[in-house]
Amino acid sequence: MQELNTQTTYFARPGPSNTDRTLELAYARAKSLGLRTALVATTTGDTAVRAVRALQGIQVIAVTHSTGFGEPNVQELTSESRSAIEAAGGRVLTCQHALGGVNRAVRKKLDTYQLDEIIAFTLRLFSQGIKVAAEISLMAADAGLVRTDVPVLAIAGSGGGADTAAVMLPTNAQTFFDLKILEIICRPSPEHPAFSAG
Repeated sequence: MQELNTQTTYFARPGPSNTDRTLELAYARAKSLGLRTALVATTTGDTAVRAVRALQGIQVIAVTHSTGFGEPNVQELTSESRSAIEAAGGRVLTCQHALGGVNRAVRKKLDTYQLDEIIAFTLRLFSQGIKVAAEISLMAADAGLVRTDVPVLAIAGSGGGADTAAVMLPTNAQTFFDLKILEIICRPSPEHPAFSAG
């Protein structure tokens, strides 16, 4: 019987304090697997700027919030961050969120959850970062920036910075159930019994 043993790192707390370690773990695993592309969820761009500096030799695609996500007509990615990402050879993707577009409008207007948000809540059973990693994989595939037959590194967080990294086999949103979470490199797990012992 064939098997593969890999290591997953669990963080005691979610959040941006894990960013450097997440990038370090993600880079090491990407290099060992020969991954050539990293998708990095970013809001203002700080995490993506750190990623393009840390993930040398890997194409970084910064995936932003859609314009108007927080406030109408506002793009949260700063122009300074965009310039730094692009100057370092990274790319920027801004588009509709795969798990929160028109269906979110239905929820807001009619006060009823839609299928894409139910999927999002289900993915959050692993962590917020795993949900975002899956979502940005769909978004990048839909934009034609990644192939659906080549694994990528996906890096995300829990409301700021990065605390999650996974190896994903992307797919398009219309073929969502073909998405594969191949490995979880790291993620927060504050409820893990090891963190409550002693």
